[in-house]
Amino acid sequence: MTDFLKLKKSNCKNCYKCIRHCPVKSIRFSGNQANIITDECILCGQCFVVCPQNAKEIADSTERVKYLISSGEKVYASIAPSFAANYDGVGIESMAKALKQLGFIDAEETAIGATIVKSEYERLIREDKRDVLISSCCNSVNLLIQKYYPEALPYLADVLSPMQAHCRDIKNRYPGCKTVFIGPCVSKKEEAARYADYTDEVLTFEELTNWFQEAGVTPEKNLDSNKKSRARLFPTSGGILRTMRERDPNYSYLVFDGVENCKEALTEILEGKLHNCFIEMSACAGSCANGPVMEKYKKSPVSSAVAINKYAGDEDFDVIQPDSKELHKNMQVLPTRASVPSEQEITEILHKMGKMRPEQELNCGSCGYDTCREKAIAIYRGKADISMCLPFLKDRAESFSDTIISNTPNAIIALNENLEIQQINKAALKLMNIGRASDVMGEQVIRVLDPGVFIDVMDSGKSVHDEKIYLTEYDKYVEQTVLYDREYHVIICLMRDVTDEEKVKARKENVNRTTADIADKVVENQMRIVQEIASLLGETAAETKVALMKLKESIANE
Repeated sequence: MTDFLKLKKSNCKNCYKCIRHCPVKSIRFSGNQANIITDECILCGQCFVVCPQNAKEIADSTERVKYLISSGEKVYASIAPSFAANYDGVGIESMAKALKQLGFIDAEETAIGATIVKSEYERLIREDKRDVLISSCCNSVNLLIQKYYPEALPYLADVLSPMQAHCRDIKNRYPGCKTVFIGPCVSKKEEAARYADYTDEVLTFEELTNWFQEAGVTPEKNLDSNKKSRARLFPTSGGILRTMRERDPNYSYLVFDGVENCKEALTEILEGKLHNCFIEMSACAGSCANGPVMEKYKKSPVSSAVAINKYAGDEDFDVIQPDSKELHKNMQVLPTRASVPSEQEITEILHKMGKMRPEQELNCGSCGYDTCREKAIAIYRGKADISMCLPFLKDRAESFSDTIISNTPNAIIALNENLEIQQINKAALKLMNIGRASDVMGEQVIRVLDPGVFIDVMDSGKSVHDEKIYLTEYDKYVEQTVLYDREYHVIICLMRDVTDEEKVKARKENVNRTTADIADKVVENQMRIVQEIASLLGETAAETKVALMKLKESIANE
């Protein structure tokens, strides 16, 4: 199957929102990116609707339709009846006029095909007397049954969809032409590709709107009053039932929209709880009027239903009802290749996720899976990984950080902006002689520390790094770092006890001072002795000099 829904990898932020909303979990997370598993997808479009980063996109067919027109083909448009809600105040005549400006030969309402289909449903109930009959207008519901509830396939009406019935009718009336369906649904692209004899291309309303803007075409706001038809109600919840005039009193007529509701109904059918009923099923909550393209762009399902009801009428289109054989649709089982793990394999994966006991299976759904067991099975199938378990990651991160904080020799205190103690580790308790953390938790920091530095850091926004201070009340020297995180409104104080280092330093300085004092005294004594010796030597030298002078004079006199 072609990838009608694609991923823009650069946009995917690994938020798991798409898997949380995917009703069949057909998304694989690999390399922190969401990848749609084509063979498992039912193309309901919910991942496209809910993605907050617009990482999902519908494959665009605009260029192929342009090519059909430019190549000289006679191209007719079949417009889903929900157009009345998407293009406010615009009727089919205005839509046809606008589409002709784009090069289409003409445009008609898919509601013509809906009239044909609902008449065939009435015949099946009247003549075949089937126990349970499920409408087959919604291709996503068809895919859901074909892939996930194959045992319910005999209950699915083997009838063409309104899109196919209308395109077939157009091709019968205009031999050799090409048909393009335009609507709010991505799944119709798959249906057109799988059953290529009926519809040549499919455009979404988004693609058409973009084309209108590119070509400078604006559909006129003009609600034509002729040819009002009940089949225009098809895209509303219960719309098929509202068009059916024949009602078998022995039958129940039920409506289920939204994939989860459809899944529950299918389960009850297979369990034998539903009998003698016709069931209208639609994958979209609110039916096609709330299709993925309309829902993505915030079209209100209420106002959409009102607009469609206003545009609909009480009569049927005048159509030539084809033979039932011409409306037959062969729908086969489309098995998925999902492997089934053993209980032991599931248990081993749960253990790797930190789920050692059943009570540890929180089933929180944050990973996108309803239960931890479903998540484990997805891991086994290669669709998920353990890191998608947020409680597991949270516990692991907290355990890691708690281990560091608890075992670091540095004192750590966390305060809120009211200077109340929010966290304190063992090293801080020991440093400040506090018995238990509970003794100071929630208390003002002034009970244990001078708040001045914390106030200064908050006011200035400038952190303090490795500031050496003396904590008088604890007779401790510390190197203090204070950080303020404005985003998380928290003040962190880290203190390294350097008391021993300071005492060693003080002793060393004391030894140095003592040594210097002793050296000074030794030098002083030595200088004194030298001076005394010098003094004695000076006296002796003077006496010697006097004696020698006298001897010299005696010799000279002789």
